[in-house]
Amino acid sequence: MKNKLVIGTRGSKLALWQANYIAHRLCQYHPGLEVTIKHIVTTGDKILDVPLAKIGGKGVFTKEIELAMLRGEIDLAVHSLKDMPTELPPGLTLAAITEREEPFDALISPKYGTLDKLPHGAKVGTSSLRRRAQLLNCRPDLTVCDLRGNVDTRLRKLETEELDAIVLAQAGLKRLGWDDRITQQLPPDICLPAVGQGALALETRSDDSEVLALVAFLHDEDTAAAVTAERSFLNELEGGCQVPIGVYGRVENGELVLDAAILSLDGAAALKDRICGAPAAAEDLGRKLAQHMYVTGGREILAGLFARPSAGGGNNR
Repeated sequence: MKNKLVIGTRGSKLALWQANYIAHRLCQYHPGLEVTIKHIVTTGDKILDVPLAKIGGKGVFTKEIELAMLRGEIDLAVHSLKDMPTELPPGLTLAAITEREEPFDALISPKYGTLDKLPHGAKVGTSSLRRRAQLLNCRPDLTVCDLRGNVDTRLRKLETEELDAIVLAQAGLKRLGWDDRITQQLPPDICLPAVGQGALALETRSDDSEVLALVAFLHDEDTAAAVTAERSFLNELEGGCQVPIGVYGRVENGELVLDAAILSLDGAAALKDRICGAPAAAEDLGRKLAQHMYVTGGREILAGLFARPSAGGGNNR
């Protein structure tokens, strides 16, 4: 068994927290294992003045890390699963998916507190088309502004850019110890989360049996079933950063429940649906729900999205 392991990660505070958390768990479970962390700058980290949807989608936060792994420079990558494309490069695999942290989005509005209390025309910052569309579906009067940067940067911009509120993933805030900044958890009937939000993905080379064995204990079956259904749904619709799609899977009383929404960019059109079934059929359930929604209104919404340039927003960050 390996006694040394190199983890590759982005250099943001959240990415480093996640990598160090996994390193700590690994060292606890495998006494004597030496883990080092290598910082890798990704395209998404370099380009901060352009909406993510315009610079290549989800792969902008993983490509350079994956190339480093294929070159043998690192053994394991720790990603936020929501940053990962639904299809991986040849030679790489998801070795484990951790137990999910809180999957929902959080509103931060020190002055107003909750979405319903924001004044008419309030300025809300988010980098996500998914969040933008769902916010406008609920409150079409809002002015939604593009907001890029790491979690700490976005929190700072709440004040420096005179925003009334911002929306971030609750999981990231909690991991960084900033959950006290949250003024409202946005419920799924208002804002469904991004695919895989709240879960960490451990990626390695497909043929690296030693690393696969080392991280196996971190894999959570219920989370894996939920996010497999979510990723299957997104993959079937060929969606990503350019498409406002929310989807949320969870295992309840032994049954996998999957809720999804497809929206127009302005939130005026919103199609929502649900499917339930066995966790073992997660991939099939996600695909079936996507196919059903596509023929019951999703086709028209998606056609409208691709018929015009996407406006602002970006990844489900």
